[in-house]
Amino acid sequence: MKIFKSKHKLKEEISNIKNISFVPTMGGLHKGHISLIKKSQNFKGKTLVSIFVNPKQFNEKKDFLNYPRDLKKDLKILKHLKVDLIYLPSLKDIFSFKVKNKIFLDKFSKKLCGRSRKGHFKGVLNIVNRFLELIKPKYIFLGIKDFQQSHLISKHILKRKINTKVIICNTIREKNGVAYSTRNNNLNNNQFKIASKVIKYLKNKKRLVKNKISNLNLYDFKKDLMNLGVTKIDYIEFYNLKTLKRPKSKKENFKIFIAFYLNKTRLIDNI
Repeated sequence: MKIFKSKHKLKEEISNIKNISFVPTMGGLHKGHISLIKKSQNFKGKTLVSIFVNPKQFNEKKDFLNYPRDLKKDLKILKHLKVDLIYLPSLKDIFSFKVKNKIFLDKFSKKLCGRSRKGHFKGVLNIVNRFLELIKPKYIFLGIKDFQQSHLISKHILKRKINTKVIICNTIREKNGVAYSTRNNNLNNNQFKIASKVIKYLKNKKRLVKNKISNLNLYDFKKDLMNLGVTKIDYIEFYNLKTLKRPKSKKENFKIFIAFYLNKTRLIDNI
């Protein structure tokens, strides 16, 4: 396992590596990240994992400062997984070069998280674009839990004709149904139980609403979730996965997208 903090030394190391599988992370590694890494290791070539908590994708400084970090634990996990290359850039290191590709923000960026987190996706694509230009990976591995983020990164790569293939991986969940997330570390036991109740409620509702998909009353959903103990609901929406519009027929392949708060911790998921 080789660790790099300098982009110049990293570029020198990977200059002759043709097949790089890239897994971008903000640290706080969990089983979701581990699943991405293991999948990347099934591909030929080397696996490169980055750890960088990107301040440009946070709307509030307090949220950035409170984001769970444990680099020592993360490196121990990566060593155990026998990851080939680790990139731990500083803010100056990753933002101190001029990019070739201008960021492409698809119109889907204005929906869901984009409505309440102004500038968030621009910040995400800024850093991912920089990683792609620096590393030039053959593959990038992303989790479908962050569906909107994965979609926007894929659109950017396609629009800018970047020679990297996006591999979307399934959501990995706790035994109680809650999706693994670094932010789960900020939940107490009671909040964790509430998060589980939210997921179970949504799964049950998804089965029940298929015949009423055209005239859903989301107010009732929000009321029920608040009664379960949710502090605040940012959004709850139904989207057809292909059209990214609200489904009108039970035959359509759709998911329920949600962002909600438990005290000050914001969680997202799609069911």
